[in-house]
Amino acid sequence: METSLVLVKPDGVQRGLVGRVLSRFEDKGLSIAGLKLLVAPKATLEKHYAVHRERPFYGSLLQFMGSGPVVAIAVRGVNAVSVVRTLLGPTNGQEAPGGTIRGDFGMSRSFNLVHASDSTDNAAMELGLWFPEGTCDYQHDVLRWVYDDEA
Repeated sequence: METSLVLVKPDGVQRGLVGRVLSRFEDKGLSIAGLKLLVAPKATLEKHYAVHRERPFYGSLLQFMGSGPVVAIAVRGVNAVSVVRTLLGPTNGQEAPGGTIRGDFGMSRSFNLVHASDSTDNAAMELGLWFPEGTCDYQHDVLRWVYDDEA
């Protein structure tokens, strides 16, 4: 099992898409291991996006991500990092295929609704930033109906 971080960005929250985004993960068979609504502290955003510090869009990215509430979600399942990224689709909503979150709801590269961890190492770092208290570890009984013995 892996756990990945998903952020529903301010545009997704403002558009009322949180429930629809959450349902995509649950419909796929992933479990929700953490969930919170917050206006992200600037220090958290600076650490989260540190890899982009030298890029020209860094300042506007921090401003956008701090412009309103975000929903932080810890999503757990087999190969959760890659499964979640597939469900999100490519960054630009106009290029994302239908059936993906960005393909179904996005029309922009900047307002792309969601963030997801891109590796298990980054997921661990990001989850530590957004869920310093840890996530909820429980036996999700539905999993016996989702994964076969080969998963």
